[in-house]
Amino acid sequence: MVKKINTEEFRAMDKAGVQVIDFNATWCGPCKMLAPVLEELSEDLEGKASFFAVDTDENPELAQEFRITSIPAVAVIKDGTLADMHVGFVPKSQMLEFVQKYL
Repeated sequence: MVKKINTEEFRAMDKAGVQVIDFNATWCGPCKMLAPVLEELSEDLEGKASFFAVDTDENPELAQEFRITSIPAVAVIKDGTLADMHVGFVPKSQMLEFVQKYL
């Protein structure tokens, strides 16, 4: 399950392990296409990585902190450190490959 979070929830969450954060917005077409892909991956990788969604319009401070200039942007955080970032829509197989590098 991809959990929608805000800036405060992000700051308060446990950063151990791997977190996949989808920076998106409700008006973004490619974001809407990527959401079900990430939902499937969250189920496939349950127990290996946690998946979150952050609306950049509602959380501009967090988006700025991650230097988000284009969406969808998917950040992989490993043990509290930004490991990698991917911008744009990709099919499930490519997103899986992107995330698996950090598991």
